[in-house]
Amino acid sequence: MTLLDTPAVGTAPAPLAPAARLLPALAAVYRAQLARAKVSRIPLLFVATFQSVGILVMMRGVVDPGDNPSAHAVVAGSAVLVVAFVALNLLAQYFGKLRATGGLDHYATLPVPPASVVLGTAAAYASFTVPGVFVTAGIGSWMFELPVARTWILLAVIPLSGAALAGLGAALGLLAPRQELATLAGQLGMSAALLLGVLPASRLPEPVQWLRDLLPSSYGVDAFALTFAPHPDWGRVLLDLGVCGAVGLVSLTLATWAYRRAAR
Repeated sequence: MTLLDTPAVGTAPAPLAPAARLLPALAAVYRAQLARAKVSRIPLLFVATFQSVGILVMMRGVVDPGDNPSAHAVVAGSAVLVVAFVALNLLAQYFGKLRATGGLDHYATLPVPPASVVLGTAAAYASFTVPGVFVTAGIGSWMFELPVARTWILLAVIPLSGAALAGLGAALGLLAPRQELATLAGQLGMSAALLLGVLPASRLPEPVQWLRDLLPSSYGVDAFALTFAPHPDWGRVLLDLGVCGAVGLVSLTLATWAYRRAAR
């Protein structure tokens, strides 16, 4: 470099490239996270599915099969538990690790909106649960002698419950001051989804039912459970899905704010 190549004093720096738009950036983050999940998360998905099937086997000994609300709740709760294990527990650990190891600095240097990082990662983790949820629902329907014709409702339950749980998991991981606390918070959240989502709500004490109402995934569980009835109340199904979607929007907004806070 010669003196002629040296920029003059006072010359304005060249402008930075414009930031990527939300949707293209979200799609790029989603593809990257999904490719990463295919390699490193398949064993964990197997564990999540195996865990839910094991709960079905255990509950089969205490809940009668057939068309009854308890059987509906057990099958629906076990299926959605796969989403809770991956989208809540693993995502809390993932963002907690990113924050502890400085991995957020990499994303902070990229010209992508913070919302695209949170939404893309959450969508990848939620969509990764699809095979396990359908396998668990199919096995549970067979074990408890329930119809499988309406399991298509899971195509709505998975993204809505996944958004709510993934947003909550990301927020827990980003707000936890230490990586160990993020892991603990994710484990406690999954335990809450297990105890409050799988057990029939009618058999829980009233104060515990209030806690269950605060769990985002419980509305997805209720929506799926209602479809096992011979004549489902589709109005209640849509209401539960709507509540689940609204909670998901709030939790993802919270996670985006937590990401901005942690990145700064």
